[in-house]
Amino acid sequence: MSLIVNLYYTGKDGNAQKFAEEMVSSGIVEAIRAEEGNERYEYFFPMDDPETVLLIDRWKDQAALDVHHKSPMMAQIAALRDKYKLRLRVERYREE
Repeated sequence: MSLIVNLYYTGKDGNAQKFAEEMVSSGIVEAIRAEEGNERYEYFFPMDDPETVLLIDRWKDQAALDVHHKSPMMAQIAALRDKYKLRLRVERYREE
């Protein structure tokens, strides 16, 4: 069973894309992908909404996601989200 979380980051003036770029350039994305239980961590840019970035985040199970949520990276992500003044919308799915 995998958990799939779609996170939509929305801002203004290209800030969502700048956020994703800084997530990659800072090494946060690489560190998250290296976490035990992470199966996917990828950003996408919707063609019809240039101010939104979609993150598809996939974890082996709830326990792996819980460990990730307690990691120091969550504070870094929150700080970047604040820096770029982004709104967040979350969808969560379970794959059996």
